[in-house]
Amino acid sequence: MRQNRRFWGGGLPRYLWEIQQEIEGYARAFGLDFFNTYFEILTYDQMNEIAAYGGFPNRYPHWRHGMEYDRLKKSSTYGLSKIYELVINNDPCTAYLLEGNSTVDQKLVMAHVFAHCDFFKNNLWFAHTNRHMIDEMANHGGRIRDYMDRYGVDKVEEFIDLCLSIDNLIDIHNPPSPAVDAAARSHAAETAQAAESDELLGPGDVPRLRAKPYMESYINPPEFLAEQRQKIADEARKEASFPARPARDVVGFLMEHAPLKPWQRGVMEIVREEAYYFAPQAQTKIMNEGWATYWHSRIMTEKALDASEIVDYADHASMVTATHGVQLNPYKLGVELLRHIKERWDKGRHGKEWEECDDMAARDAWDRRNGEGSRKLFEVRLAHNDVTFIDEFLTIDFVRDQKLYAFGYNPHHRQYEIESRQFSDVKQKLLAQISNLGHPSIAVIDANAGNRGELLLNHDHHGVDLDPGYTSAVLANLHAIWKRPVAIRTRAGEKAILAQFDGTELKEVPLDE
Repeated sequence: MRQNRRFWGGGLPRYLWEIQQEIEGYARAFGLDFFNTYFEILTYDQMNEIAAYGGFPNRYPHWRHGMEYDRLKKSSTYGLSKIYELVINNDPCTAYLLEGNSTVDQKLVMAHVFAHCDFFKNNLWFAHTNRHMIDEMANHGGRIRDYMDRYGVDKVEEFIDLCLSIDNLIDIHNPPSPAVDAAARSHAAETAQAAESDELLGPGDVPRLRAKPYMESYINPPEFLAEQRQKIADEARKEASFPARPARDVVGFLMEHAPLKPWQRGVMEIVREEAYYFAPQAQTKIMNEGWATYWHSRIMTEKALDASEIVDYADHASMVTATHGVQLNPYKLGVELLRHIKERWDKGRHGKEWEECDDMAARDAWDRRNGEGSRKLFEVRLAHNDVTFIDEFLTIDFVRDQKLYAFGYNPHHRQYEIESRQFSDVKQKLLAQISNLGHPSIAVIDANAGNRGELLLNHDHHGVDLDPGYTSAVLANLHAIWKRPVAIRTRAGEKAILAQFDGTELKEVPLDE
């Protein structure tokens, strides 16, 4: 048996393979549950190439990948950033280690990766994702290259640009289910047909009170029955409208109803599928990075480090959770909030009795020794995304202890300034930043506006106006896809407006409220 061979398991050098087995054992002992995980070592340049592809070894060809590679390469060359690890939500999970990292860094990255893989596998917001996305991305690349060979690189790239400009207009809270969507459309069509049928909507279909024949007209007046029939018919027609209810998956709606060529529909399908795949990672950025940081911290400090590695680990780990002046660090916020949750449930600082206690000394000394912190952490990991995580577990004690505050830009002083330290202000500002991934909430409400086949969208305004430049560009791109005028209902300050694009110019029309 050759005990001195250079590469073991997945192409890793033997010493790294042994470290992987050690760290994986610690992770499983702590209760983490993840897919089989394979590590590969990459050079700096290879890491930048993979990162430019969103962590995947193969993607469809597009100029933005080259632009991202150039940005990453310059950033690493000038020492502005360094990518320590990449991990893919896949079964099996694939992760990358950077060549030249110290042994301590490789241990840290492996511990961090195993926690990410546990989160990918068990968090409900990832349940719908394709667990064989590496293969699917390669298939997407093959399809796009085939389209380019047939119809030309420029034509396909231009249409990809259109699709990417609206790839955030999906319904992140209701991932697509083709079977359910088809059933819903069939039900709406059947209901509409029933609404027009006198045979199905005869008097017997309207609920009536029992009555003898000679009392029928008094107990169940014909006028009342006719009114009820009309209500049922109106509701059925409303269901059968186009669309029957606001369609938040704008990309999916266009893919199904826009006048697209087969190859264009194929391109839009690829962009939409990838957008839904990546959405949960954005929805759980704070939780996911906090979870990985929490467990790499415990694995490293309680199990994996020897005395000679502690200082190097502390130095490198501190850079992960360092806070910045005007930028939220998801690693820091996530790990500190998870530690806060563990402490609360270990000491029993929750429930009715805790909430009603207003004695600060008693609250500070409160410790029921429940020891339920670890169980609660795994429960939180299972069901929450960033919005529900912050909404449910951010407390006034946490905001005070972490010295959090809300800030904004003061145009008079030309600098960012603290606006408030109040708990409610901090929480609302944080939730506003992460709700719907920070994107505007937009839905299709009428695909036959004015009975002219025009597309009408609605913007749920929550205190933030749409950027005029983006609005103009996106409406122009939607017009290029829909081939008819496009409009969106929104607000500009206190005024309700309709922004319209007819293929030549953008118009804003005030709306009555």
